[in-house]
Order: sequence, then C-alpha cells, then structure tokens
Amino acid sequence: MSASTYDYIVIGSGSAGGVIAGRLTESGKYKVLCLEAGTKGPDYIWSIPPSGNVFMVANPAVNWCYRSEPHESHGNRPIYVPRGKMLGGSSSLNGMVYNRGQRVDYDTWAQLGCHGWGYEDMLPFMKKLENASFGDDKYHGRSGPMKIGRASKLSSFYDLFIQSANAIGIPSNPDYSGERQFGVAMAQHCIYAGRRESTATQFLVPARKRPNMTILTGAEAMSLVMEGKRCVGVKYRRNGKVETVRASREVIVSCGAANSPKLLELSGIGNPEILRQHGIQPIHDLPGVGENLRDHYAAIMKWRFNKPGISIARKGRGWRLWLEALRYALLRKGFISQGMGTMRAFIKSRPELEDADILIAAAPFIIELTKNEGRRMSAIEGFFMYSHFERTESTGNIHIRSADPFAPPSINYRFLQTENDRQGSIAAVRKSREIVRAQPLGQYVEEELVPGPQYQTDEEILTYLREQGNIAHHMLGTCKMGNDPMAVVDERLRVHGIAGLRVADASIMPTMFSGNTSIPCMVIGEKCADMVLADAA
Repeated sequence: MSASTYDYIVIGSGSAGGVIAGRLTESGKYKVLCLEAGTKGPDYIWSIPPSGNVFMVANPAVNWCYRSEPHESHGNRPIYVPRGKMLGGSSSLNGMVYNRGQRVDYDTWAQLGCHGWGYEDMLPFMKKLENASFGDDKYHGRSGPMKIGRASKLSSFYDLFIQSANAIGIPSNPDYSGERQFGVAMAQHCIYAGRRESTATQFLVPARKRPNMTILTGAEAMSLVMEGKRCVGVKYRRNGKVETVRASREVIVSCGAANSPKLLELSGIGNPEILRQHGIQPIHDLPGVGENLRDHYAAIMKWRFNKPGISIARKGRGWRLWLEALRYALLRKGFISQGMGTMRAFIKSRPELEDADILIAAAPFIIELTKNEGRRMSAIEGFFMYSHFERTESTGNIHIRSADPFAPPSINYRFLQTENDRQGSIAAVRKSREIVRAQPLGQYVEEELVPGPQYQTDEEILTYLREQGNIAHHMLGTCKMGNDPMAVVDERLRVHGIAGLRVADASIMPTMFSGNTSIPCMVIGEKCADMVLADAA
C-alpha cells in the first residue's frame, strides 16, 4: 500500500462533490484529489443527449442500481433506487430539471439552528452557480458555469395543459425559481445547445486541466483513515489494488444520501450497536448516521388521448425515432434534445397556503418499463403525470448490511406514515385529475389508464399509492445537519466530534425539499467550498 498526500480529498464527483473539487482548485493554492467509483465520463454516449438518460437509469455501467428493502408502507415491494456511478454522479444521468426549491425550505433549516442556511444566505450561491437565460436579476445569475434554459413545446399538449391548469385557478408562472414557485410552466433545465450540463462537464472537465487537480475514476472508497478522532485520509480500491491517500487539511465526503452514511459506518462512525452487529469497532458514537431518510413518493398517472397527434408517442418508435435521431444529430432539436418531465405545475392543496405544496410533472407520452427496470416510450397515444406532496415528513433509514465495503447498503424507506403525508398525497392525485378533467384538455382525454377509475375514495387512492407509487429519486437526509442529538454535521458541514472531515451532499438536508435535489446539491457544494476556503485562510 502506497500513500500520497493532498491538501483536500473529495470522495464523490456528483452534484455536490464535483462543484467542491472544481472550486477548491481554482486558486491554484491547494492540491486536490477527487475520487469517483464510476469509470465513465461525460463523453459517455448516453450522457450527452438529454433523452439518453432512459438508457442509463438501469445500466450498471453507470448506475449503482440499488433496491430498497420491502415494507408495508410501499406495498411490501422492493423499490428500484438508481444512483449515478460515473463522473458527475447523478448529475450525469438524471432528468436535468432545474428546481432550487422554495424560500421556506432554506428558512426552515435556519430555524432549526443551521445558521447561514436561510434563503437570503443561500441566494448568492444559487446565483454564483447559474447562467440563466430568463428571470429577474434579483434571483438569477448570468455568468455561472451551469447554463439554464427552458423546455420547448413539442406538441399542442403543453398549451392544453397550461390552459386547463389556469381554468382551475393555477396561474402561469414564467419563473418558478423566482419570487414564488406556485404556478404552471415549462420546465427549467440544465441543457444547453441540446446537450446535458452536469458537474462533470461544467466543473470537473475544466478543473482537470489544472496541475493541482487529480481525478481518479474507478476508485471505490472502502473506509476513511482515522487517527483517533481525526480523519487523515481514505482507503480505496482501484483496478483491483487497494490504495491509501492522505489529506493534510480535510476529507470531504460527497458520496450521496445512500453512500455517505455507508462510508461513515464502514469507518466506525455511527450508531455503535449497528456497527458492532457487523463486526466494526466503533470509533465515534453518532446515532444519526443513516437515519432521517426521506424522498418524494409519487403517484404515477397515465391517460389515453381520443385523437392522434397530441402525444409525441409516434416519434419515439420505428422509423420516426430514426428521423428524430437524425434531427438531433444535425440540429440538436426534437424530443431527444429535452428531458422527460418537460412541464411543471406547482399547486396548493389548500387555497390559504402561501406557496405550493404539490408538484406535478407532465409530458405528452407514456413511459413503460421493460425488463430489468429499463424504460421506453409506449406506443399508446397518451400522456403521463407524476404527482407528489412536496415536504413529506415520513422517515426511514440507510445502514450497512455487512462489513463488506462493496456490499450495497440496506435502504429502508417509510412512506405515508403521517396524516399530513397521506392527505397531501391524496390531494396530489385529486388535483392531477382535476386538471385533466378541465377544459380544454379534458375534451381530448379518452380514459384514465393508471391508476384507473376504480380508485376514487381516500382509502382506495392510498391503496393505489402503497401498491404502485414510486420514488421521485430525491433521496436525502441521512447525515443531517444540525445541533440536536441526531445531527451528523454542524452548520459548516463538519462531522460532529471528528476533525478534518465534512459531509456535503443531499444527505445533510435536515428536512424534505420542495423539488428536485440535484441543483440544491450543487448549491450545497458551492457553499461548502466557500466555507472550506474561508477556514483555510
């Protein structure tokens, strides 16, 4: 075993880790190592076109392909949990939706004692990240690395949907990342000139040209190297060989909400009872490691049109698909140049709410499962929506299943455990149906395919949700930030009781977020890098 030394080691190159590694190298003062378990880079063929993510969602070459443990809260089914395993992490294979959440999300963290994490504190980091082509300068950056655009209307469906939403009191909102989220709009996304924008393309590829940046792909972390209560490095396996590297300043764990708690536990940091069960000697008692697991739990809903041409289903099959591929190759246009959920509606379950508490995503086609969790466009002329309550309260946990560092973690989701979650999820289904029944969209709908008209009462809708609902892939909370006994990191993302170690990714979010998590993770990365550099000064 050899040992090299760097100033900083960032474990994970995803939405947070890629930003951190890139920012720490900008001054040229610090020698930085970024470790990534995956082997593929941003030139991977399916990572370039936005619609290529359907070929990565179940591809073990770029995806951890985890499954949760069965539980009665989700119909005693294992739930498929895709996680990015390539340079850029999940930002290289996700849906590319730009959604930074609501003011209340950040202000809630500050109210819980996470000082410096309120909305006004975080807005400068949001603006630093982005290069937006829309919105008010008060809310948007114009020169950041992430170029943000808006989806195009590829069929008449979008205007029909917007007009029907307007008809039931949901206003059009030209910028849901501005003053308020409430309203209906085309999705904002991390796509530029028909190509995906990820932390790999926008942070790590430029950083790789700097002499103080080292990126090792195919390097899977096995454990942190500890000297007493100080983290001094990491042990990893690459090309079948175990290596140890040391950090003279800090190690930053950015392995994501599934793998960050796993790495801490493998290193003896966590609940001593759980560690001893797997033969790991506890180094530091932190009972919150792996707890507080949250995700959005969505109703997947599908309808059939009564006339052709409103759906884009025909473009996704046969010779028309080849035509779309040619259109993309030559012009970077068409549905291949966009992601899946191109329409967003942020809705209030009750009119007295200040902002939305339900998210609906919609698109004019139906996605069907193939074998082994694959995806393809259905031949049915229809559309799909997924709808979920935004700020869910139910929590589960993630823990190691053995001392084997290469075994997948045990993911234990718990959904619909509170009355608030149940009522919010029921409202999401009912509001979705209300939009579809409204005019002008309603006149073009032949039938509801999923869940179907047999699910009408509250209890019937809950049964459908438990048996057929799915995650929105917004896993978070498993190394939560705070100062209570179950907190894992403080407001500067330092692991409580351990020197030289921070965690920065979705796992530090103490509460559920009002939207997709990739952009908030990038913002977390911006703030983490800023704090690390400030502490080094």
